[in-house]
Amino acid sequence: MRALFGVVGLLLALAVVGIVAVKQLNAVGRSVGSAAQVGADASAAPQTPAAASTGTWVEQSKQIQDKVRSDVAKALEQGAARTEEAAK
Repeated sequence: MRALFGVVGLLLALAVVGIVAVKQLNAVGRSVGSAAQVGADASAAPQTPAAASTGTWVEQSKQIQDKVRSDVAKALEQGAARTEEAAK
């Protein structure tokens, strides 16, 4: 009886993992574009974060990285300005 519950538990766990894997693969399959589309869309990449959801995942990643870089640079400049003001 104990072995039967063990096997049933393993089968249920396998079923749950399988369902999650199928959902993940379907989600990834819909967001990945062809290489030609990525190349064609690269020149017309949206520049605003709100419009970033319309691009491919590669474009979205690059846009997020660029935004983080600019935000960090802006924060560093503001910190340097505050330091200069405090030193005066």
